[in-house]
Amino acid sequence: MRWRQALGQAMAVMAALAASSTLAAQSLAERAQVRNGEVRFSYATRPEVCGSGSNIHISRSTDDWESDCEHGPARIVLEWRDGNLVDVDTYVGGRWRAASGAVDLGMVSAPAAADLLLDLAERVSEGAGDDLVFPATIADSTEVWPRLITLARNDNVATKTRKSAVFWLGQAAGDRAVEELGELASEENEDRDVQESAVFALSQLDHDAGVPKLIEVARSHRDAKVRKSAMFWLGQSNDPRAIALFEEILRR
Repeated sequence: MRWRQALGQAMAVMAALAASSTLAAQSLAERAQVRNGEVRFSYATRPEVCGSGSNIHISRSTDDWESDCEHGPARIVLEWRDGNLVDVDTYVGGRWRAASGAVDLGMVSAPAAADLLLDLAERVSEGAGDDLVFPATIADSTEVWPRLITLARNDNVATKTRKSAVFWLGQAAGDRAVEELGELASEENEDRDVQESAVFALSQLDHDAGVPKLIEVARSHRDAKVRKSAMFWLGQSNDPRAIALFEEILRR
């Protein structure tokens, strides 16, 4: 009888190992998609990111002050219906409530989570795609801005998603994004909404780094609406170069 018990235990261990091996072999993308229902997972955020649930911001702690909000993890809920992603919720900090039927993937690699989110953003419907970009930008130990450039330039992607990628490109890459944003704002065959988003992103760069590109757009863009947008944001900058442009235009 003992040998039967030992055999049963060995078979149970082998079955558990096989199940574990199968799970490990599945990609995060495969595990994160279901026909119907919710999938949730968590990952580490960049050190400066903190939040209280859906209230998420970049911590600006100083030598003598620190925010009370929690520094991670990010918590994502993907809602699937008939195999389509219909909703995305992003939280930072806190804890999950017990959810009947939800698939919980636990803590996953932050770079893998960012890749998954941006992969989904490339192929899902307009309704959910733009909500996938921001949570990718707060993932720890990963540089997402090269992927954001690709996403922003892909005219097969929903316009709202591309606009979101353009905005967060400016936030994620800062001064390094000036050339890419300038090209997106200036290309002749680019979608107007995407170009206006690029103009806005240029206006938000630190140290007025986007002002020269905005001046180029204001001077020569073929679309009057995009030129007007560049002029508006130049007017908000109070940069001497922008003031000189306005003076030049008024003197004509």
